[in-house]
Amino acid sequence: MEFSDSDFGGDKETRISVAGFIIYLMGVPIRCRSKGQKSVVLSSSEAEYVALSEAAREVKFIYQVLISLNFTVKLPIFNLENLGAIFMSENVSISTKTKHVDIRYGFVQEFVLDGFLKINFVRTKMNDADIFTKNLRWDLYNCHSRKMITEKGKN
Repeated sequence: MEFSDSDFGGDKETRISVAGFIIYLMGVPIRCRSKGQKSVVLSSSEAEYVALSEAAREVKFIYQVLISLNFTVKLPIFNLENLGAIFMSENVSISTKTKHVDIRYGFVQEFVLDGFLKINFVRTKMNDADIFTKNLRWDLYNCHSRKMITEKGKN
């Protein structure tokens, strides 16, 4: 399972959103990132969609490496907490409100349509990538960080 998240305009000066993701392999986190997005976005859905695209590129690379090493790999399932971003990833229709995002990050839709990616909705408190994008209450921070240190959060 992979998790992707973004805040929306979290930097008070530049209004750049922070994107984060975590990628698990056999229950163990193998790649994570927290980074400011390259441009200002106009909605929380766009911020989440851009974060998903960054994570999807990383997953595609890891998938190709594992396949080249003759590993059998299940196709990735991303968990997102934003229904708008999920809708954008599953629908190829272009509107004037999302055209600028669609052109740059449209490959996510291709991954979904090709069956390479599956997108699931997950509640905010269950999204492990939240730890990379926002300040969390202690209980949520503790829950997410524990999952990163122990296999699938087991003690």
